[in-house]
Amino acid sequence: MPDGTEVELIPADDLDTLDLAERARVHGFLTASIAAHVPGAGVAASEVLARLRAKH
Repeated sequence: MPDGTEVELIPADDLDTLDLAERARVHGFLTASIAAHVPGAGVAASEVLARLRAKH
């Protein structure tokens, strides 16, 4: 995603309505994302939290 893209995060809970095919698609996306990760190329969690606190 381009820098500055806003993404809504919601907790997964008992109201999860994904069927097996949708869940497999999500897990495939997560697997590909993890495989593409380059250590040191991301944003530190402390920086993300600082940005969130500054906005809210």
